[in-house]
Amino acid sequence: MTEEWRRLDRRTVLVTAAVLAGVAAGAALPVFFGLIGSMPAWQALGWVGTGAALLIGAGSAADHVRWRRTRYRIGAERAELHTGLLLVKRRSLARERIRTVDLTANPLQRVLGLVKVRIGTGESTAGGESTLELDPVARAEGERLRRELLARTVSTAGDTAHDGALAELDRGWIRYAPVSFVAPLLGGAAAGAVMQVSEWFGAQDEVIEWIGDRFEGTSVLSMIIVLVLLACLAGIVGALGLWVEMWWNYRLEREPGGTLRVRRGLLTARSISLEERRLRGVELVEPLGVRMCRAARVDAVATGLVEKEEDEHADHKTLLPAAPRAVADRVAAQVLREPEPPTGAPLTAHPRAARTRRLRWALTGALLPAAVLALLGALLTPVLLYVAAACALVLTPLAVLLALDAYRNLGHGITGGYLVARSGTVRRTTVALQCGGVIGWTVKQSYFQRRAGVLTLTATTAAGSGAYDIYDADRSEGLAFAAEAVPDLLAPFLEPVRETPRARSTVG
Repeated sequence: MTEEWRRLDRRTVLVTAAVLAGVAAGAALPVFFGLIGSMPAWQALGWVGTGAALLIGAGSAADHVRWRRTRYRIGAERAELHTGLLLVKRRSLARERIRTVDLTANPLQRVLGLVKVRIGTGESTAGGESTLELDPVARAEGERLRRELLARTVSTAGDTAHDGALAELDRGWIRYAPVSFVAPLLGGAAAGAVMQVSEWFGAQDEVIEWIGDRFEGTSVLSMIIVLVLLACLAGIVGALGLWVEMWWNYRLEREPGGTLRVRRGLLTARSISLEERRLRGVELVEPLGVRMCRAARVDAVATGLVEKEEDEHADHKTLLPAAPRAVADRVAAQVLREPEPPTGAPLTAHPRAARTRRLRWALTGALLPAAVLALLGALLTPVLLYVAAACALVLTPLAVLLALDAYRNLGHGITGGYLVARSGTVRRTTVALQCGGVIGWTVKQSYFQRRAGVLTLTATTAAGSGAYDIYDADRSEGLAFAAEAVPDLLAPFLEPVRETPRARSTVG
């Protein structure tokens, strides 16, 4: 590869000017309406126009200096980036340490044929010292860098069934967007945005009065129910729009050389690459609403994909959006190059003591607030007694259902070379982790767990979140499972225990 120093694309100044113009336009309107109350309109317009021109001019000039002072070079052994005017930064990464080359392009960059290239080692270091960011370069240059920097020789002889496209967008998957947790959050944000914008224009009282007029003659409860339904409707529309923006043009493929690549995005195009040799397993994520629709999301468990990565997109590890469970299992098997999905294997059920513990926690969480309200009602007002009774009647059955569901979802097992663990109710997860990727075990047992004969095992790994828990497993069975999953790691610390054999049950 050439060792000549290269510059970023000169159109970066145009992109910066356009972005600042949009920011200035968005800020100018509320500032203008705020100023016309204390000065003539023409004078307010002059001040706003001058401020916008200064913002755009200063920002464009600063970005021009950045462009002139930034250069990069990709050599045979190192990737180098020099930037800065007063404080010059010289950073470089060894070619053999480079693990990720991700491409991102916002709508304006896509129109101009530009991309932002992020080159990383898959490590988490302070100050982003493990990444180089080229923002922006031409799209062809970005693709060239990605191919050459991720070029690897990986032996996959005799296994061509899992090469090429592994999954492509099915537009029917959009039906899972409204049942995610994003919808209610967006609904609340929409309601808050309406009140905030009305306050900017000094019309918040008018908005509240208008809403009151629409519900004149109706009860407060009916008004609250209608407003909540409207917020939920706005959240559903927002969730659908967000899903389209994030996952349109989605495609998961395996490229020659052993690289998994995810491409997606409607307005902002994203290309995320993951080396297979960093892959240690997969995780099926099923939020409650998605699980009720028999769907699941597939995330990668890989080294270097830290939970708090500097990238602004927290879904960088997602290989498949929420899709039917059968599709998720198939993609998981193809990603792992397995004939059958480890995530679909039968698992060993946990003892009844685990169910008792979850019922106890659930009833405590449901009845404790009711007890506090009842105490306050006895001391202050009888109204709180009725509120306490209502809380107990509503929360107790819900808590019991969630506790029983949480118990049914507990399970662990070993299939092929993978350790499989499942837990959760509001957000159920099933992780299939390579046994060879487990570097340690943590055994935790509280006083109450000792009395119940259960314990919690934590598999420590350098991939994914770094630790995966197996909650409230039978003591002897859990320790035997850990010793079987990773031989010689836990066995030296175990003592033989004589217990009456009992049949194992499984959960599907």
